[in-house]
Amino acid sequence: MGKIFKALEKAGNNVTPEKESELRDNTALVCDDPDNQVYKQSDEVTQSGSSRTYPALVTASDPHSPVSEQFRLLKNNILFPEKGTPPKTIMVTSASPHEGKSFVAANLAVSIAQSIDEYVLLMDCDLRSPTIHTSFGYSGKEQGLSDYLSKNVPLSSVLKKSSVNKLTILPAGQIPPNPSELLSSDQMRRLLHEVKLRYNDRYIIIDTSPPYITSETNAIARFVDGIILVIRHGKTRIKEVLDILDIYGREKVLGVVTNFSKKTIGYGYGYHKSGYGYGYHQQR
Repeated sequence: MGKIFKALEKAGNNVTPEKESELRDNTALVCDDPDNQVYKQSDEVTQSGSSRTYPALVTASDPHSPVSEQFRLLKNNILFPEKGTPPKTIMVTSASPHEGKSFVAANLAVSIAQSIDEYVLLMDCDLRSPTIHTSFGYSGKEQGLSDYLSKNVPLSSVLKKSSVNKLTILPAGQIPPNPSELLSSDQMRRLLHEVKLRYNDRYIIIDTSPPYITSETNAIARFVDGIILVIRHGKTRIKEVLDILDIYGREKVLGVVTNFSKKTIGYGYGYHKSGYGYGYHQQR
């Protein structure tokens, strides 16, 4: 337990500055990027740790944009719930690949870290198709979570600083042959338990594989406080969303984020027992 505590402390010190109608009400956010441009690397961005960021980090590169404002609304509903204490460990997943879950996880982490008193650990637990590292300027060749779980690599050597103050990254590392076994292991459970208990001011955002195609996401879901489900406008089927709500329990799902919207300009607001929802739509 002490090793995990010291590793996180060291990394932190090194960081630089029911139904279709119900589904509509569950919408938490709409990000407008139908061409998926946010995932393409840019030559204008330097190494992580500089003052520049990748286009995927819209909350850092364009903090006054409508999309950044929606992430702030999502963040505020997480940090200031109507009842109870805010969830500290938050899993971000989607029903299928290519629905923008990593984009949401990264920008939510940045938005929380931009708060005055909040520290964030962003973990890439999608060991099959990791992408979090690209949003922060890393090549993907670095050691990460898989190396920590399988090779006893010290945690302090796999935690990475980012260009966003108070935000630490734990990349996925090398893609392993047994991701399900690693993420379901006792060591993974101890890691989640330790970072959750040791830091009262630290939020842990966990990017995971879609539960429909992997088994390890269900194992991680047992150890988190809340879940954010990302859906893609015009692609994700309502039944898939309702099935996931039933699997994880509606009380554990904090909200549903709608991504890749092509609708006309306007704001929407909704509420249901799993949380609040906001929407932003812009014509392309």
